[in-house]
Amino acid sequence: MKKYLLALCALFMVQSIAWAQLQSPEEFLGYELGDQWTPHYKVLNYFQHVAEESPMVTLTQYGTTNEGRELVYVVVTTEGNHANLEEIRTNNLKMIGLEDGEVTDNKKALVWLSYNVHGNETSSSEAALKTIYELVTEREAWLENTVVIMDPMVNPDGRDRYVNWYRTVVGEQFNPKHEAREHDEPWPGGRTNHYYFDLNRDWAWQTQKESKQRVKVYQEWMPHIHVDFHEQSYRSPYYFAPAAEPFHYAISDWQRNFQTDIGKNHAKYFDEESWLYFTKEVFDLFYPSYGDTWPIFNGAIGMTYEQAGGGFAGLGVYKPEGDTLTLKDRLTHHHTTGISTVEVTSENAERVIDEFANYYQDAQENGSGEYKTFIVKKSSNPDKVSMLLQYLVDQKIEFGVAARSSNTNGYNFANGETERVSIEEGDYVISTYQPKGTLVRVLFEPEPELADSLTYDITAWESHYAYGVDGYAISGQIDTEPLSATAEDELTPYIERPYAYVAKWNSLQDLKYLSELLKKDVKVRYAREAFFVDDKEYGAGSLIITRNGNEHLGDEFDEIVKDAAGLLNRVVTPIGSGFVDSGKDFGSSSVRYIEKPNVALVSGEGTSSYTVGQIWNYFDQQINYPVSLVDAEDVSSLPWHDYHVLILPTLYGNTLSNGAMDAIKDWVRGGGTLIAVEGANDFLAGKDGFALTEKDSEPEEAEDPEDKLKAFADASRERAESSNAGAIFEITMDVTHPLALGYDEQYMSLKLGSTAFNYLEDGWNVGVAKTGAHRSGFVGHKAKDALENTLTFGVQNMGRGNVVYMVDNPLYRAFWHNGKLLFGNAVFFVGN
Repeated sequence: MKKYLLALCALFMVQSIAWAQLQSPEEFLGYELGDQWTPHYKVLNYFQHVAEESPMVTLTQYGTTNEGRELVYVVVTTEGNHANLEEIRTNNLKMIGLEDGEVTDNKKALVWLSYNVHGNETSSSEAALKTIYELVTEREAWLENTVVIMDPMVNPDGRDRYVNWYRTVVGEQFNPKHEAREHDEPWPGGRTNHYYFDLNRDWAWQTQKESKQRVKVYQEWMPHIHVDFHEQSYRSPYYFAPAAEPFHYAISDWQRNFQTDIGKNHAKYFDEESWLYFTKEVFDLFYPSYGDTWPIFNGAIGMTYEQAGGGFAGLGVYKPEGDTLTLKDRLTHHHTTGISTVEVTSENAERVIDEFANYYQDAQENGSGEYKTFIVKKSSNPDKVSMLLQYLVDQKIEFGVAARSSNTNGYNFANGETERVSIEEGDYVISTYQPKGTLVRVLFEPEPELADSLTYDITAWESHYAYGVDGYAISGQIDTEPLSATAEDELTPYIERPYAYVAKWNSLQDLKYLSELLKKDVKVRYAREAFFVDDKEYGAGSLIITRNGNEHLGDEFDEIVKDAAGLLNRVVTPIGSGFVDSGKDFGSSSVRYIEKPNVALVSGEGTSSYTVGQIWNYFDQQINYPVSLVDAEDVSSLPWHDYHVLILPTLYGNTLSNGAMDAIKDWVRGGGTLIAVEGANDFLAGKDGFALTEKDSEPEEAEDPEDKLKAFADASRERAESSNAGAIFEITMDVTHPLALGYDEQYMSLKLGSTAFNYLEDGWNVGVAKTGAHRSGFVGHKAKDALENTLTFGVQNMGRGNVVYMVDNPLYRAFWHNGKLLFGNAVFFVGN
C-alpha cells in the first residue's frame, strides 16, 4: 500500500510539473482572452505550445491559404489514445467501408470543431484557445472514449484582414456606440477568403484552396460530430441545435434526434447563467454545401452554432437592451457549447459510433432515395465527364461503367421527363448502394424534395446540370464493371508544315488553351460556323491557329501551339490548306480574329464582393488570364484606350456616377465590350442608351375581399410566393450567336432571384427562359410565372461595341462548371 501511495504521488508530481510547463492562454499571450484580438500567428503559436507541452495533443499542418498562412488541426485525446491514434483513425474508415481491413475493438467517438470559417466572426478562434486548454487540463476523463479534432481558424486570410483593420481604427478603449468607425467595416470585409468566397458555402463544391485541403484531411478521419462556429447579428441571442426546418429528407432520425439531445445539454449550461438562446429557427439543413449539411450527408451530426456579434460588434457594442456585448461574452458562449458538445458525445460515445456505422451500412445495403442509380452518358462531352469523375474521386464516391446495354424506365435529365431510356454498355454508373450513397443521392437527385418553402439558400444544384452532361436517374440497379484506365489517343495526321492548327471549342479546358495561346502572343481565330475538312466536322467556335499572322514567332510557332496543347491535354489537328471541303474557308470573314483582350473588372465600395470575387477567381485561378480590378470611384478616369472588355458585377445604389456612365457608353460606342453580371443588369435596366428593361408584373385577377384578411404570421410565406432563392431553369440558346458557341440549344442555368427582364427589342436574345422553363428547385408560383418568357443572356449592339447582359451569373460560387465557357465567349468572342 505504501509503495502504491508513493507511486501515485510520483505520478501526481510528474503531471503537476508537466502542467506547470503548460501555460494558460492568458499566461502565454500576456492578456486576458477577450481584451484584444489574437491574430492568426499568435493563435497558431499557442496551439503549437500546447502540442509541445502536452502528450494529449498533436498538431498537423494540412495546408496554406492563398496568402500563405498556415492551416492546422490538432488532435486532443488521452495519451493512451495517442499511442494508438492511427488504429483509431483507420478503424473508423474500415467500419464504414471507406478502407479495407479488419476492424478492431479500439473505436472512439470523433468530434471535429471548426472555428472562424467567416473571418469577421472572430470570437470562435478566441474560444478555441480557451477550449483546448480546458480539454487538456480538466476534461481528460471525457477523452478516454473520445477524440477531439480542432481546426482553430478555417479562414485566416479573412480573419487577419478584419483584425488588422480593426486595430488601426480602435482607441485605447473600444467605443460601443454604433456610429463609431470601428463598427463600419470597409469593403470587402473580413467574412470571405482571399478571393472573396464564402467558405461556408463551399464545403460540397470545394472550389477554393482552403476547402480542398480541409476536406481532404476531413475524409481521412470522417468524424461523427461536426460543429461549425459562427456569429450572427449583434441583436440576436445565441443559436444552437436542433436546426430549423426544412431538413433534407436524406437526414436520418438519429441525426435529427441527437441534435436535440446536444441542444438540451447546451441549454442546461445556458439556463444556469440565464443566457438567452433559441433553437429550431432560421438555420435549416437543406443546401448541401454548409459546414453542417455536408458533414450530415457524410453521416455526421453536423451543426451550426451562432453567437451574436459579427464584424459590426468589434470588441464591444451596445445591444438594443442597453447593455454591452463584448468579445469576452461572445467567446465564453462559444467555449461553453464547444465543451458541452464534447461532454454529451463522450456520454453517448458507444451509441454515436454505432449509429454512424449504421448510416453507412444502410446505404450499402439499401441504397438511398427514390432513384438508386444515376447514369452519365458516355456520349457526353468528355472534358465535362472527366471533371465530374474527378470530383467524385475527390469525394470518395465509387463509380463504374455499365457492363451491358439495357432499356428501362428512368428520369431523363435532358428533357425532365420520366420515360423509357436506353443505357449503353460503357455508360458511367454512380450507384447509391455504396458507403457514400446518401451523398450521391443528394448531389444527383433530379429535384430535391423541399418540405418547407422557407429555406436559407439555393434549392437546386444537380450534378448533371452543373457539369453539363447527359444521363438518367433510375430506381433500380445496373450491372457494372470497373472503369478502364486506358484510353486511345485521337490520331492526328502528320503534316510537316501545316497551314493551320484547329482545336475544338466546347469546354473549360478549351478556354484555358485559348488563354495560354494568347498569353504567349499567338494570333488565334475562331469559326463562327461549322466546317468540314477531310470528312471531319469542326463545330462552330473551333479555334483556328493559322501560320499567317504568327510569323513573329518564327520557328517556335509549331512548338508553342503543340506544347500548350500537351500541357492542357488538348488535341490540335494540323490542316494542310485553308480551303475547306464545306463551310467557310479560313480566310473568310466568318473566321474571326480574336484580338487579345485587356480586361477590367469594377470592384470596391458599392459592388458585391461576392460577385467580384467569383469573376476575379475565374480569371486568376480557373482560366489563368490577366484581369485588372479597378475601384468603382476610379472608373471615369480609366485609360479607356488600354481596355477591350469591362465587367460590371452586382452594383448597389449610385455606385457609378453619371460621368462614369457617360464615359462607359462612349467607350462601348467606340468598340468596347461591356459585360453586366447578375445585379449589374438591374443597375443598367432602363438607363439611357441601354436596351434592357424590367418585365412589368402581370395584372392580378380580382381579389376576393377575404383574401385581404391575412395573418401576420404568414407574411414570410406570402413573400415566398414571389421569391426564388436559386433554382434551375432550362434556357433556350441561339447557338448561331458568338455568345453561345460551344453549347447545345438547351442550357441548364442556375437562376437566382425573381427580377425578370423583357426580351431585347434592339439586340440579340441569345438565351431565354420560355414557358415551362423551370426544371428543378423551389420557386414561388408568382416568381415562376414572372420568369417565363424572359431574357437570361443577351447582346446589344451599341455603336461599334457591345453590351452583354448576363442576368444569370454562370460563375456563381464557381461550382456551375457548365457556364464557364459561356463567360469566356463573352470575353473573347463577342466583339470579335
